[in-house]
Amino acid sequence: MRALRILLIIVVVLGGLFVLVDRLAVHFAEGEVADKLRTTEGLATTPDVSIKGFPFLTQMAGGSLDDVEVGIADYQADTGVNGQTLRIDDLRADMKGVAFSGDYSSATATTASGTATVAYGELLKTAKFEETRVAPGVTAEVVGLSDGGNGKIKVMVEATVLGVKLKEPVSVLSSVSVEGDTVRVHADSLPDFRGVTAAEKQVRTVTDFQQKIEGLPGGISLDKVQAGKNGVEITVKGSNVRLAG
Repeated sequence: MRALRILLIIVVVLGGLFVLVDRLAVHFAEGEVADKLRTTEGLATTPDVSIKGFPFLTQMAGGSLDDVEVGIADYQADTGVNGQTLRIDDLRADMKGVAFSGDYSSATATTASGTATVAYGELLKTAKFEETRVAPGVTAEVVGLSDGGNGKIKVMVEATVLGVKLKEPVSVLSSVSVEGDTVRVHADSLPDFRGVTAAEKQVRTVTDFQQKIEGLPGGISLDKVQAGKNGVEITVKGSNVRLAG
């Protein structure tokens, strides 16, 4: 019995040491991957990297990680216009089947899925709305974007009719969709400019707009989009996504 107790104590101690070594190893690997990702993508800050699954050491020995979560704050995405960028407040991606080299100089995920948010203020700024003539004596310009509820964007339009600016902007609810690397906003109905008749095509040059979002990390791409409380909420996806190298 004494020998059995000693054996059990040894097993518990060794098990504890294994867990400690495993956690130290995963912490080191997370730091290495985060540093490589920051360098590869030219990020201003080091991203959050979390390697899931236990034990880590057996995954490392096999050269592939089951699940890696990556979080990047304030990611600057390309808009495709003269080097202009668009800030994504919180880009998070869940990488599956991440194969990596021994020195972590390269890491590629079989698949990836995640979310990103673009604040309404950022979208308003990058879309660069301008005052447009929509009918004789009537000009209009988008001056605000916000959550309209039920996945819609509320588009606020400021108008001047016969030289007199309306006291308050008029609003329209708009649907948002993704086409390739572009987010498109389309008004469900047209605003009323004090009963002045304006051609739909002209009005939509103001209310309807699009915004490209290119150069997401690792080659992930836009999948779906909807309006949220704080901004446009985007679902992203990808395959053979490069984390480093």
